[in-house]
Amino acid sequence: MSPSPDSQMLLALQVANGYGAQPGAWRMPGVDPSSYVDMDVMTRYAQAAERGKIQLIFLADTPVLDVDLEREAPHHAIDPLVVLTSMARGTERIGLVATASTTLNEPFTIARQFKALDVASRGRAGWNAVPTSHPDAAANYGITLPPREQKYERVHEVVQVVQALWGSWGIDAWVRDVDGKRFADMSRIQPVNLRGRHVSSAGPLPIPPSEQGQPVIFQAGGGVHGLEVAARYASGVYANPFTIEEGRAHRDALRAAAERVGRNPDEVKLFAGFMPSIASSRRTALDRRRKLDESVDLNQRVRYLGALIGLPLSPDQLDEPLNGQQLAAAHPSPGDPRSRRALEVAREGWTLRDVLAHGVIDYHPVVTGTAADVADHMQEWFEAGACDGFSLAIDVYADGIDAFVDQVVPLLQERGLFHHDYAGTTLRDHLGAPAQYGPDPRLS
Repeated sequence: MSPSPDSQMLLALQVANGYGAQPGAWRMPGVDPSSYVDMDVMTRYAQAAERGKIQLIFLADTPVLDVDLEREAPHHAIDPLVVLTSMARGTERIGLVATASTTLNEPFTIARQFKALDVASRGRAGWNAVPTSHPDAAANYGITLPPREQKYERVHEVVQVVQALWGSWGIDAWVRDVDGKRFADMSRIQPVNLRGRHVSSAGPLPIPPSEQGQPVIFQAGGGVHGLEVAARYASGVYANPFTIEEGRAHRDALRAAAERVGRNPDEVKLFAGFMPSIASSRRTALDRRRKLDESVDLNQRVRYLGALIGLPLSPDQLDEPLNGQQLAAAHPSPGDPRSRRALEVAREGWTLRDVLAHGVIDYHPVVTGTAADVADHMQEWFEAGACDGFSLAIDVYADGIDAFVDQVVPLLQERGLFHHDYAGTTLRDHLGAPAQYGPDPRLS
């Protein structure tokens, strides 16, 4: 199902480590190498995104060191909620969404932290509710990962307890009657007393509602289990399709699953991951990516590229294109959705170094080119019904966020694809998500 003609896309900006989506971002000209811990820098990114009327900032998180710090910056923020709280103080409208693992955290902790952020930001918080799959992250919390089925049983329990805790302080319970010496109406602030197989909580959570009531729930992750979580609870879903066909199939399945559990499918928005590298020309954008690639092991990447297109490639060929014999023998790997794009770029005659600079083995689709090239890609996907919007993983935040806001956003607005201003003040407003306080009464 394609978006209706009068609909407009939603945008989320991924901001992780303070540098950018590419490993070499910390070394680029104009980047402060201390951005990882500088909340003023992080807040400036959020302010730039808000200037572009982007609906929300998103901080993914896996609480583990999973890179070699000798050459790379960490993937994730020092602490997502600390960063978002800092951003909240310097912004007014943009939504603030972070991941918190349902495997590693107790529901009361999640409920308390995210509702506190929601109140502090005046109704702009969202929680990306996902289980953990990284065994080293589990080891940091002194546990081993349970089987997948058990992990997802726990997801459902955690979300349900969190939502019950969010609603445990009644909507009108905070009376603040100074003359009557009455702070709150305790008859409207009730324990939840929930106990499942994996988690439990007594409650109540002593935090009043925000301007949007309670935080918005997001979900990331595929498969049948992830789809069920998204269908039941999420207003936003982060997805990683590499083709329009994949995106459309995921979005259609998500909408059908939401309808099955009694929700309006329009309530659930799919954000497709996207990695733009914006410059004055395709060649300039490729040179930018080549500079970023100086921090990665290109020898390993060349071999990986070879596996994608069915050829034994050598690092000795980095600065040469595929020869005629290789082109005749090349074929896309049927097991990797990136392979068709990789072969398409290789057949254009670029050197292997430039093929890699096109981002053909990145974890989201990449466009290296002008603002119009980026806008064209987004328009094609959106109008094809492959997504409701995009989760933007920009190569280098220091200049790339401004380039997107100042060059791409006006093009999207001119084409009628993106709004000119926020219609409301809360994250629910930005997403068109319905009011909710406590658990969704439509779900059994």
